[in-house]
Amino acid sequence: MTAQDVAAILRTYLATASRHVLKSDFPEIETIKAMTETVIEIRLSVPQPAILELLAQPSMAIVNKGMGWGPMRARKMGRAILLSPVPDPLAENPEAAEAAANDPAASIELVGTSPAGALARFKNGYADGVIGGRFSTLPYFAASNIARSRLVVDPVPGLFGLSFVRAEGFLATDTNRDALARAIRRERLVDAFGLEEWQEQLTLRPAVHTRDGGPTPMLPTWADYDDASRQTQARRVVDAWRAAGREIDPIRIAVPDSPGGRILFAYVAADFVAIGVPSRRVTMSSAADLRLIDEVAPNDDPLWALRRLSCRRDTLCNREAQVLIEQTMRNIDVGQRAEQLIEAEVVLTRYTPFIPLATPLRWSVAAQRLTGLRPNTRAQHPLNHMISAPN
Repeated sequence: MTAQDVAAILRTYLATASRHVLKSDFPEIETIKAMTETVIEIRLSVPQPAILELLAQPSMAIVNKGMGWGPMRARKMGRAILLSPVPDPLAENPEAAEAAANDPAASIELVGTSPAGALARFKNGYADGVIGGRFSTLPYFAASNIARSRLVVDPVPGLFGLSFVRAEGFLATDTNRDALARAIRRERLVDAFGLEEWQEQLTLRPAVHTRDGGPTPMLPTWADYDDASRQTQARRVVDAWRAAGREIDPIRIAVPDSPGGRILFAYVAADFVAIGVPSRRVTMSSAADLRLIDEVAPNDDPLWALRRLSCRRDTLCNREAQVLIEQTMRNIDVGQRAEQLIEAEVVLTRYTPFIPLATPLRWSVAAQRLTGLRPNTRAQHPLNHMISAPN
């Protein structure tokens, strides 16, 4: 592997035609080129202190034709994959390094199965850990009777809420979309899942500490009112719409077809009905008016959430907000950049392209021996660090 190989693969990830999940999160990159066989230069148009976090994301792993250069090697074993460490290529004793890599205690058997099946394997002692849990599968844990002490909840910032996919009919006006955002009783919804670590969220941007001391996320105008007052305000908007002789078609809400998804829809639908707005649940792949976004922030860039919620395929597009976002991205002055970010957030909050509900929920289950599976703000649990080295 040379720097030329890596540079070429990174350029492929970020190419215009690429469908890489993080492609849109690298707008500051101008060029990627190999300087020597071991050195790569990534040239940026503006400073981006959080870019190293993006490059460290699992999806940015260097993979070519299905083969990777990671710290573990894989071997299929029926329906499972056995992962073992790659021998240290710089070891003075290659044979000893190979023997250490083949030590069964250093290997991990990776089994993919259903959430219920994974938890059953853990409960019956056939698995030491379960990773990849979300809000949609949390009810399986609640029903498993596994000890609460074995649950690991990651304190992740990000976006969890309903994105408006279209602005037609009742959803065509900022006021009506804002009414739907007001109507949802978030604390009640989150409490239904019975996990105190899961917190409601009212802002478009997650509250994270940025390296440059970025601005605090902007609260909506109705944040200081209680749930009953918010619903009363929202009902007035709906009543005014109907008083003008206009109907409201059932709003199609796309959520995962899972226990958690059904619970989420039930609470949101009940709050919409309370203000006179009908709705129905559809699958994530179906045509929808509102679609769930459940994403962890890949770094602490305060602009990430605004970019994610503006002019994407699954969001509405406000040109004024988009222009401000693009100006902020290009500005190299930290103070001006913060001011422009606030301006963009004001416009986007008023436009209401998204109904924030809570922080994203990521959870795992770990046996006592998995000392390396610890909560973190990116919900990343590298398999080669599941078992911490002894002191």
